[in-house]
Amino acid sequence: MKFMKLGSRVDTFYTTGDVRSVSTEVSTDIVIIVEETKFLLHKFPLLSKCLYLQRLCSESSVALKASQELVIELDDFPCGIDVFEICAKFCYGIGITLSPLNIVSVRCAAEYLQMTEDVDKGNLIGKLEAFLNACILRGWKDSLLTLQSTKLFPTWSEDLEITSRCIDAIATGVLSFPVKPSLSSYTYSKLGKDDMESNGVASQRNGGVVASQGWWAEDIAEFGIDLYWRMIVAIKSGGNVPANLICKALQIYVSRWLPNISKEGIIKSEDDSESIGEMTVKYRFLLESIVSLLPTEKASVSCSFLLKLFKVGNILSASISSKMELARRVGTQLEEAKVSDLLIPTLSADGTQYDVDIITTILEQFMVQGQSSPTSPPRAKAKLRRSRSAENFNFEFLETRRSASASHSSKLRVAKLVDGYLQEIATDPNLPLLKVIALAESIPDFARPEHDDLYRAIDTYLKSHRDLNKSERKQLCRILDCKKLSAETCMHASQNELLPLRMVVQLLFIEQARASMAGGTVTDLPNNIKVLRGTQEEDSLKPLPPIRNITIIKPTEEEWRSMSGPTSPSSKISTLRMKLTEDEDQMDDVVVKNTNSKLKSFQSFRSIPARPKKMLSRLLSLNRIT
Repeated sequence: MKFMKLGSRVDTFYTTGDVRSVSTEVSTDIVIIVEETKFLLHKFPLLSKCLYLQRLCSESSVALKASQELVIELDDFPCGIDVFEICAKFCYGIGITLSPLNIVSVRCAAEYLQMTEDVDKGNLIGKLEAFLNACILRGWKDSLLTLQSTKLFPTWSEDLEITSRCIDAIATGVLSFPVKPSLSSYTYSKLGKDDMESNGVASQRNGGVVASQGWWAEDIAEFGIDLYWRMIVAIKSGGNVPANLICKALQIYVSRWLPNISKEGIIKSEDDSESIGEMTVKYRFLLESIVSLLPTEKASVSCSFLLKLFKVGNILSASISSKMELARRVGTQLEEAKVSDLLIPTLSADGTQYDVDIITTILEQFMVQGQSSPTSPPRAKAKLRRSRSAENFNFEFLETRRSASASHSSKLRVAKLVDGYLQEIATDPNLPLLKVIALAESIPDFARPEHDDLYRAIDTYLKSHRDLNKSERKQLCRILDCKKLSAETCMHASQNELLPLRMVVQLLFIEQARASMAGGTVTDLPNNIKVLRGTQEEDSLKPLPPIRNITIIKPTEEEWRSMSGPTSPSSKISTLRMKLTEDEDQMDDVVVKNTNSKLKSFQSFRSIPARPKKMLSRLLSLNRIT
């Protein structure tokens, strides 16, 4: 820390109660009142250096005639009684010590008293400016301490440009050594090496240099958001600091100033005098300022940090513009997120635990901006001579292929992320069905090569929402593709009583088809399906009616598709496959009643050979002969 001493006389000021005076043989002839404290002083040393006091004395000339002692009250003195005493000592030539801790206050007081070079050569303002520019602003630690002291006199510091000069000096220090600072780092000297390492700031001594990335982030994190914002802007404008270091500095600042925010709101500490409303406004402004400082380079800010800001912003009811900016930034790198990062609490009145609408918005941004940049460098040019147009065409083609491949892989990762997110939020009893369906359907089909995770989410939702009716269960399960389920998941789903009966039939067919192809055993059928199959087998023993009495009904295309594949009468699937063409409501009722009439209508279809068109033509010709 730099110091400057002015004056050589011994300090003769003394204090008695609310009175401060100087011990001299000459009686005092002026009284200066500052904050109800009286200073008994002499006019000559004061008026010779303070132009403002000269004017006040000239305006009080009438009062001076009536009394030998002039009284001047400085009601609007900005810096307090101790600082006025320093200025008075300078006028008397008494020794004073200036440092980064008091130079701002003394400079503001000297400006108030108008202690300029026009009044007296070598006056206080000139000496302070020389010390500030030549010493203080050239040191990292001194600049930080001086900037900290400007918070006590913000208006005066701005008018005298002390704040802006300190910010420029700090930015210059960062830009000069963005990675390797000197040992004058304020955090290093204040905390020490062990403390810095315990705080996550890796540092080491190497030839008198602290080799630590982002060494300046801890130092400037001590400032309020107004000064911090200006420092980061000045650092970013220099263009010499990598974007990832800017992001690290922002993360340190957020962890320093936003530690006590949860879904329930701001957790107020016992020694905090601010109300919850005041703290909310302050933190909201801080968050929106941090969002405006985020580096624009892609992947410079981690997706986890962006979602943390999103979560805090949602609790603090941040502005729509800030939320949309965060959603856009998260959407460009959503594949890097974790399921825990997406669990953003909601404060809405519907009682839901997490804000699904925000995730849907982020997912929409991802789908719009999902094209990733090429991840590999372009190939070297071939040695053979080729036309420039051909080289450009091949280069653009390869770049397009790389971009499409990266985008495809990112969509696969995001699809798995969304399915995991659905599993987490499915336990919420107040989660609307339509939001689950909308979020699940926002993923394209090609991004889900398998539906096991999606089935787990649906199963969890059905277990947590047992009051869903038949139509709602059908609507939810419609998003599930049974063909994309693994054998283990298909076996579990075929025995799930919460699934619609139509889906169980599909799953049983897929399971038995896989088992027959693999030559393995088939899972036993549920009881309701056994009843349906048993009734079918009884009807199959009855004799077939004559051909001439058969009314030929042309099956629909869906019915033809349902009869393709294994058609053996002894197979368990022969009836189940044909039943998929009927409405599910009729299938639920046929298990209990009217089974005979329903099964007879399919008896003739089961006897149709593999080539139905030829058989139908023969039946038609026989019918014409009769």
